[in-house]
Amino acid sequence: MLAICDSFITKRRQIAAIRNHLMPRSLCLALFAAFFCGLSHAATTNDTRPLVQVGYYEFPPYSYTDSQGLPKGAILQLSKRLLEHAGYRGEFRSYPSARLYNALQDGSVQVWPGAPGKVELREHTLEARTQLSEIILNLYFRHDTLMPRLPEDLKGRGVIMISGYTYWQPINQMLNDPQLAVEQHRTGTHTAALEMLQRRRGDFLLDYQTPVEQARKRLGMPELPYVELQRIPLKLIVSSHAPGAEALRDALDRAYEELQAAGEDLRLP
Repeated sequence: MLAICDSFITKRRQIAAIRNHLMPRSLCLALFAAFFCGLSHAATTNDTRPLVQVGYYEFPPYSYTDSQGLPKGAILQLSKRLLEHAGYRGEFRSYPSARLYNALQDGSVQVWPGAPGKVELREHTLEARTQLSEIILNLYFRHDTLMPRLPEDLKGRGVIMISGYTYWQPINQMLNDPQLAVEQHRTGTHTAALEMLQRRRGDFLLDYQTPVEQARKRLGMPELPYVELQRIPLKLIVSSHAPGAEALRDALDRAYEELQAAGEDLRLP
């Protein structure tokens, strides 16, 4: 019995010794982590570069939000690079198109990497001189459909479009012409739009070339015939209601010129 008690006491002492040995190490690790968190926070707090609110809408592969909720895409990466070179830091946020335009109109969004010439933004924005890229708007159709004569061959036909996308005035006039009575079908993704066209749930697809090509390859579909409707430049659009709007616009143009002169590849797909 005494041997059992001695053994129990010995075990208790061993456990206490281990605990006393581990506690300081655990405490050191906690203090070490807190120290570096403090440094990280201080580094963020001490970043004196002006913060620029950058708005975008979902337009892969140029601008989109990934599965982790992070902004991704070629034009967002380029925008971030230009802002940093110009001495700014960017905060990127996705918006539906109507909310994005409203935010540019009131200055809560300072920069949008998008298409110039929007009528509703004309009096509220400044456009950078630099053209970052170009997107192509096409009217796609099936191989069993004749090449359409526009706009007359749209009369009474169904056109598939992506929800949330807006178009320029000539395209909107054609789509909304009461004489043509175009049936408009909306869907959420480029993949779904191609599947709708393939399943004859519309006669034509109005969409942009690069995302259509990506979706088509994912589906394993052959190339589709199309009519090219419009080539649209992509630029940095700066809200004129943002503080220092002209200086920001000029700094971004200058950043592009300097990086290009240094040999950096700034081309977008």
